[in-house]
Amino acid sequence: MSQSPLPTQPSSGLTGLPGIFHRLGLHYGWVVIAVTFLVMLTTAGAVGAPGVLMGPLEKEFGWSAAEISSALAIRLVLFGLLGPFAAAFINRFGMRRVAFVALGIIGTGIFGSLFMREVWQLALLWGIVVGIGTGMTALVLGATVATRWFAERRGLVMGMLTASTATGQLVFLPLLASLSENHGWRSALTLILSLIATAMVLVLILMRDRPSDVGLKPYGAKGELAPPPAPLGFGAMLASPLLALRDASRTSTFWVLFGTFFVCGASTNGLVQTHFISLCGDYGMPAVTAAGMLAAIGIFDFVGTVGSGWLSDRFDSRWLLFWYYGLRGLSLVYLPFTDFSFYELSIFAVFYGLDWVATVPPTVKLTAERFGDRANLVFGWVFAGHQLGAAFAAFGAGFTRSYYETYLPAFFVAGVLCLLAALTVATIRERRQPAIASLA
Repeated sequence: MSQSPLPTQPSSGLTGLPGIFHRLGLHYGWVVIAVTFLVMLTTAGAVGAPGVLMGPLEKEFGWSAAEISSALAIRLVLFGLLGPFAAAFINRFGMRRVAFVALGIIGTGIFGSLFMREVWQLALLWGIVVGIGTGMTALVLGATVATRWFAERRGLVMGMLTASTATGQLVFLPLLASLSENHGWRSALTLILSLIATAMVLVLILMRDRPSDVGLKPYGAKGELAPPPAPLGFGAMLASPLLALRDASRTSTFWVLFGTFFVCGASTNGLVQTHFISLCGDYGMPAVTAAGMLAAIGIFDFVGTVGSGWLSDRFDSRWLLFWYYGLRGLSLVYLPFTDFSFYELSIFAVFYGLDWVATVPPTVKLTAERFGDRANLVFGWVFAGHQLGAAFAAFGAGFTRSYYETYLPAFFVAGVLCLLAALTVATIRERRQPAIASLA
């Protein structure tokens, strides 16, 4: 694919870092993508850490799996419900400010948790504080960056950013598990704090809100450079997500996307990310080995999600989602019938990992096609469905483990829900109007 002329003015008009990268033949959008990738990767590490911490917290404080899962479910709910408002904050204050503040909030919650002693403190710090911070840097940030900075290759870019989120939730786990096992769970959180501090510095130095801020068009854009929309007043900003929800909820497409993303959350970070290590522990597998299996899922997810972004630029997103949910459902239905040997779990890791969040790029594309210039607000609500599903699964699996002494029914139910989601997404009608070029 050939590249369109990148700057809106001669290269001599580009100064500072954008000018340096232009002279190197690199559009500054790729730099913004790299910083966003790191932000989402670091945030994902914070989101995924409780999967390693459940065992140590039970051992040190005597909290039950149900109590810990309830506290973590709050985080997942806030992570999702803040999505549409995060989009409004980004539209009003800019990505750079929102990302920096969000990382600071996450760091505050994690630092405070180093000193917690009661389960309500876990709910406050990891449930509410970390939930708010991660919600402000959820997939809405990646969707906004991809659509503001790229007129071409959006699917590929969104696949890369989505992969950073899912992969970050998993690939850190072996290191966090090893630190927790050998030096205590607080040492694992200290590592995350150092990564957050690094990401905050890079956000200040390198991130920019829009291509027009540095005198560029979006990558691959043609025609005149459109001026950015005037920022909304504070009241209008807070109302904009609710108005977007009101209008979107009148369409069947919104409810299909919301419902299938609910299933997506219930079958990924709410269930597998949170409880997989404990599930393997019930069958005698050490925590570090189980965390390594999750890391393998993360590696295959990176390949699958980037590939999904490439495919969503070329094929009908509805049928991609049909296959993604169907194959994920079959993987989860298969899991309870394994003997949880290393060999059989490796087969699960490959097939499930390729499909971990491959659903995101085609879901973002469908949202952009159907909802136009308010698509990032609408996607925020769709993502809220994802996290409500995650919270449902996080609590439900913990309840099953505490009261029935097994996780397996939760995994089987999640698989069946994925199969139903595959059938449901096929009901979305073909697009009848042209897609809007960018999000707000």
